[in-house]
Amino acid sequence: MRRSWTPSIVPTDHDHTIYLVVNKFGYLGTAFTETDVEQADLETVITDLMSGQYSDPVRVVAFNTAEHWAEDVSQDVARKIQRRVDLAGDDLPFSIEAFIEMHAGPSRQLSLRLS
Repeated sequence: MRRSWTPSIVPTDHDHTIYLVVNKFGYLGTAFTETDVEQADLETVITDLMSGQYSDPVRVVAFNTAEHWAEDVSQDVARKIQRRVDLAGDDLPFSIEAFIEMHAGPSRQLSLRLS
């Protein structure tokens, strides 16, 4: 019996940290989003979150198979995004407001709008 081949999400170089976003897909449920391994770095994930590439992100998970670890990095990512938005004086994109509030606390801009 022939087995079907499934591409690996493990990077080809031995020491590479991968960042994956968990997104809610409405009635379809919550799942890791499909991500090209070459585009699964921290900077790309932050840029994609800030540009609205994810409709309802709930978590960011990082892993490194060479170093044998995996970690929820949602709080770190949310704080980095909040810092960038604050420094630029921009509004927080609507698509990530709930993610930022859940992991970094209410944004200053969100608090100002509610006042």
